[in-house]
Amino acid sequence: KEQFSGSVNTGWFFKQLLMITAFGSLDTAIQAVQRGAFEYLTKPFDLDEAVSVIRRALESRGLPRPAESAESSVEPTEELLLGSSPVMQDVFRKIAYVAKHDVPVLVTGESGTGKELIAAAIHRYSDRCSGPYIPVCIPAMNESMVESELFGHTKGSFTGAVAERDGLLKAADKGTAFFDEIGDTAVTTQVKLLRVLETKSVTPVGGNIGRTSDFRLVAATNRDLEKLVKTGAFREDLFYRLNVYRIEIPPLRKRIEDIPLLANHFLQRLDPECTVKLSEEALRELTSRHWKGNVRELRNAVEHAVIVTRSGEIHPEAFPPPSRILLNENSNSPTLQQAVQEWWDTNDKNSDDFSQPSDVYEAILAEVEPVLLKNAMKSSNGNRQEAAKRLGMHRQTLRDKLRKYGMNEER
Repeated sequence: KEQFSGSVNTGWFFKQLLMITAFGSLDTAIQAVQRGAFEYLTKPFDLDEAVSVIRRALESRGLPRPAESAESSVEPTEELLLGSSPVMQDVFRKIAYVAKHDVPVLVTGESGTGKELIAAAIHRYSDRCSGPYIPVCIPAMNESMVESELFGHTKGSFTGAVAERDGLLKAADKGTAFFDEIGDTAVTTQVKLLRVLETKSVTPVGGNIGRTSDFRLVAATNRDLEKLVKTGAFREDLFYRLNVYRIEIPPLRKRIEDIPLLANHFLQRLDPECTVKLSEEALRELTSRHWKGNVRELRNAVEHAVIVTRSGEIHPEAFPPPSRILLNENSNSPTLQQAVQEWWDTNDKNSDDFSQPSDVYEAILAEVEPVLLKNAMKSSNGNRQEAAKRLGMHRQTLRDKLRKYGMNEER
């Protein structure tokens, strides 16, 4: 009331609909947006965010309201994109916003996070839902046959081309083409793909007449396209053509609260009769892991546990060992930032163990400082003045910290 006193026309204000829910799902977000909601918020939401949304609603007075959409003709399907975390609610919101807009979408995220599910959802809730959905993974194709697979070929255009054939891009006409691992596409193929996107015309191998194909492109990658553009491995013009609307799906470690929901979902798919269930200890084990393979690794772990469990309850020992996949492409060990993030993710869910707000900070210092002090002293051959200089602190401060950790006599 204080924020908007004197500026609200009550008769007009109630014509704007703001959707607020504590039980958001992809279907809820889609229905809210398609039925004319100005904005879709999930609880708990930031008060400043709500104020900003209301201000934008007020500023839009006089603009035509979105026409209320008719009931979707899409048949209800199994909900595959699951999550109650704020980051997944944001993903649902973005899908709802872009589904009806016929523009390219770039989906980014680590391997195993569910990028193809997002692409399928965009198609399912778009105006092209009655058309074909064609998944394309160029890196999985035979290099010599990529162009033929994508663009088709004419009869006799090469050895083995005994008949004319339409390619995948022609097959996607009036529908959606999903390009997985777009970052691994060869530059020569990128050039031809860009031309198809610009002209909506596909020229088959061996032909000289283009064939119209009106498809929507959704591309996905787990690579840093901006970095690839800088190195010349990815065309800048194609990047901008793809990056019209971007959806980044978070890794599983950034949405730990979704793990029980996902785990039970995978459990029910493999055991529809509910003959086994996850114990509390099993759930704690699942939420304590880093999940380098993301949702795909979680699903495999749950399926493995169902297979080996002989009682009615799954316990931690039923899960396979955590994945040893490297945390980043350029190192055999996690970076310091990744290590701190993993420490935080593991301990944040057990925040009740910290009696005071300052305990979290002190706890991580207690883990890090002794390692720094020990190695600084070692590299300076026990010379405290030199060690203090390397650490960028006063000698007396170093002395106090050594005493604190029982390292005062260490040489």
